[in-house]
Amino acid sequence: MSLRYSERGYGLPVTPERKPVEEPLPGEPKADRPGRTDRVVFGVAAVVTLAFVAWGTFGTASLATASKTTLTWVIGNLGWAFVLSASGFVLFALWLAASRYGRIPLGRDDEPPEFRTISWVAMMFSAGMGIGLMFYGVNEPLSHFVQPPPGTVEAGSDQALQTAMATTLFHWTLHPWAIYAVVGLAIAYGSFRRGRSQLISAAFAPLLGKRRAEGPAGRAIDVLAIFATLFGSATSLGLGALQIGSGLQVAGWLGEVGNGVVVGVIAVLTVAFVASAVSGVAKGIQWLSNINMVLAVVLAAFVFVVGPTVFVLNLVPTAIGDYFRELADMAGRTAASGGDATEAWLSGWTIFYWAWWISWTPFVGMFIARISRGRTIRQFVAGVIGVPSLVSLAWFCVFGGTAIFVQRSGTDLAGTASSEAQLFGLLDQFPLAPVAGVVVMLLVAIFFVSGADAASVVMGTLSQRGSIRPGKPVVVFWGVLTGVVASVMLLIGGSSALTGLQNLTIIAALPFMLVMVGLCVSLARDLRSDPLIRREERVAEVMEEVTAQYDPADPDPEETAYRVVEELTRRGV
Repeated sequence: MSLRYSERGYGLPVTPERKPVEEPLPGEPKADRPGRTDRVVFGVAAVVTLAFVAWGTFGTASLATASKTTLTWVIGNLGWAFVLSASGFVLFALWLAASRYGRIPLGRDDEPPEFRTISWVAMMFSAGMGIGLMFYGVNEPLSHFVQPPPGTVEAGSDQALQTAMATTLFHWTLHPWAIYAVVGLAIAYGSFRRGRSQLISAAFAPLLGKRRAEGPAGRAIDVLAIFATLFGSATSLGLGALQIGSGLQVAGWLGEVGNGVVVGVIAVLTVAFVASAVSGVAKGIQWLSNINMVLAVVLAAFVFVVGPTVFVLNLVPTAIGDYFRELADMAGRTAASGGDATEAWLSGWTIFYWAWWISWTPFVGMFIARISRGRTIRQFVAGVIGVPSLVSLAWFCVFGGTAIFVQRSGTDLAGTASSEAQLFGLLDQFPLAPVAGVVVMLLVAIFFVSGADAASVVMGTLSQRGSIRPGKPVVVFWGVLTGVVASVMLLIGGSSALTGLQNLTIIAALPFMLVMVGLCVSLARDLRSDPLIRREERVAEVMEEVTAQYDPADPDPEETAYRVVEELTRRGV
């Protein structure tokens, strides 16, 4: 159909400013209404998890053997997939932010952000990795300094310091938060822009079709998301329990800490985060996150001031430079480059981390999606990746840098303290160590509560057809089960509880890694048909015809093109 695009031909009113062309978007997501429990998703996930608990309780040795055998096969045959996919998620997230899709809002075109920026960052950071920073803030840089990755540098050397900080930042900055961003974007866009439910499976509608996404294939995806969330949260709970138990021992409040004490700590933390979860996002998570952010800043500032301040300041630019200089080598490190030694190192560090982040993505992604309504894709990616990465940089330079400084000064911090006790060992080198130790235990407890209550709510959401207000009984069920699974994971590790946590995390994350790859494809397809993108494409098409049919009497052809598209949209053409 040939059309004349002049204002006179269409009788369009002359207006001083161009108005945005609004296309109707779906209404509020059905998830805002109370949902009913999906018996298939909830039933399958619950039965399989209870079977795992029974196996771990009555056949601990056989479960430990099975997990070790499975892990050996996964690392040997699919370790490359974890390494490759993690970097792929980084590139995908950065591409979305830099492309024309970055302007798309996660909501309606004129919708403001739901939360203030400071609260948004605090909730996102606390739920994403707060407890990991407490556990590994001292341990990881120190470990890489005294025992660098195989085939790299000499232990304890100046080069080892550079490699230690670069490797730590590799594990804690761009990669983990890009993994979170991919899932968070897919859910936030589908829910707030397209009106779908807040389910992982709902984000697959553009790829699988709505019927399949709501059918058996979609339910299988949601079950896998529950498993990943459950084991990722249980890993964090186990790490937190180990560190709190170590803190109680260092403080002299308990003697030798065995499995019974650790399980007791898990029970207390489980009760705390279940109580927080049923109180709701506004009352529970936001309040705890803001408190914890203040405590974390105070602790970091204390170590920065009483520790080697100038050394830490010098370390910041050095760590940034070393990170980018070694990024390609670290991102491509596999067993092919170092044989069995590198493979073993990867399973305890890089692949464990990628698996841990992937296992956390269903609940962290859904949670940051829930609190990011009204922000554009570019703002989302910048906030989700940029801000926590900068905080991680500062945190590891303060704690890891200080630990390495102490180690180089003659105190064998790495050799005299266990992984979970190294932070307390570092604080013992400075004044007010008992007070700082109490703050650490409080931080670990609240970091876990603020993250795990979000996980319980998300597992409830996945069990109840995407409801963002899942029923309290379902939330409590998953919360309690998280604590039980954490206890089982610790017990199968035997004398090395941390190994048990790492092994099962990698195994549980493998299926969901494949889900995330499909999610990227689905999101890219979804964005191509966004109303904002379609509107820009239509304007470009009209501009071509306006240019081809140039009317000297038209003072602003581009303005005319926008008005024509607006009129065509209004008429439904």
